[in-house]
Amino acid sequence: MRVLFWYCDVFGWTPSMKTLDDAPDAEPSSHEKTVVAFIHVEPGDIEDAAAETKLVKNAKWLARKWETSLVILHSFTHLGEDKADAPQAKALIDRVHQRLENAGYRAVQTPYGYFNDLTLQAPGHPLARIFKEF
Repeated sequence: MRVLFWYCDVFGWTPSMKTLDDAPDAEPSSHEKTVVAFIHVEPGDIEDAAAETKLVKNAKWLARKWETSLVILHSFTHLGEDKADAPQAKALIDRVHQRLENAGYRAVQTPYGYFNDLTLQAPGHPLARIFKEF
């Protein structure tokens, strides 16, 4: 798994192109003061509970550093060449979402199965952009 974390003063999206036929209709949204995880799920991550746990722990750590409880999970299959099957990747992101909520965080997902127009405003700070590979 590869994850590019951003802390954003503002992060929003507008669905622009559906990439999965069975993706549900999606609406634009925007949020303030949030950690955003751009998540690239690789085939080996599906059976690797440690990668999922590391994603949750890193998201919580960064949210605490920025004193926010909002974490946005964004599927981003552009951080590597190998990518997991779409339904399995979505299931992993759903589990991470649930684990964050169980821990008292507010988790939001960008529309899965879409390319989205993104709005991103992030401060120039070393903890505003962190890359992790699990």
